[in-house]
Amino acid sequence: MARRTARTTGTAGRAGERGTAAVRGARRPELRLPPLTPYEDGGGLEPDGDYDALDFREADLTGQDGAGARFMDCVLTGCALDEASLRAARLLDTRLTGVQGVGTNLAEATLRDVELLDARLGGTQLHGAVLERVLIRGGKIDYLNLRRARLKDVVFESCVLVEPDFGGARLERVEFVDCALKQADLSAVTLTDVDLRGAAPLDLSRGVDRLSGAVISPTQLLDLAPVLAAELGVRVVG
Repeated sequence: MARRTARTTGTAGRAGERGTAAVRGARRPELRLPPLTPYEDGGGLEPDGDYDALDFREADLTGQDGAGARFMDCVLTGCALDEASLRAARLLDTRLTGVQGVGTNLAEATLRDVELLDARLGGTQLHGAVLERVLIRGGKIDYLNLRRARLKDVVFESCVLVEPDFGGARLERVEFVDCALKQADLSAVTLTDVDLRGAAPLDLSRGVDRLSGAVISPTQLLDLAPVLAAELGVRVVG
């Protein structure tokens, strides 16, 4: 089972605030996995299936239907997830390493105490999902759909996110550490203790007006100045 830790990420105040109020840092998962049994593909995943303490190693899960399934204390390494349906699945105390795929459906899924490492994913659907104590480290994810998702204690570290969609999502204690955030959509998002200082570049396509509750660096503020001026209807001439 995962052990929870809490920490703070620094002493900078929230964007727009004065003072030295500490930023509440995300609690990361620390997995303590039991001995695992190799997964044997006896017909593929099943809807509402139960998968406990299994080692999925280089399994081809392309197009399989595991909607509503529960993965507990599992490890998925080098698995293919193209068009896999994991809608409303529950991933608990689980590590995914080097998984890849396009169009993986995790809409309305629950990810709790999960590590996603060195993934290569495109068009992953996580809209309406709940992510709690999740570490996403390394790799690249294109067109990640997190609309109306709830993220709490989530860390994006040393990864590249291309056109992620956070529209209408709620983010609390979320950190971006040495992470590229390209053309991110923050439309109608709600942010609480979200640390964007480690995002380089910090490139927003929409939602610059929703940065209340986030922390950015002075350099990022300068980089965002043209977008902020346009949002406020300010003309900069000189």
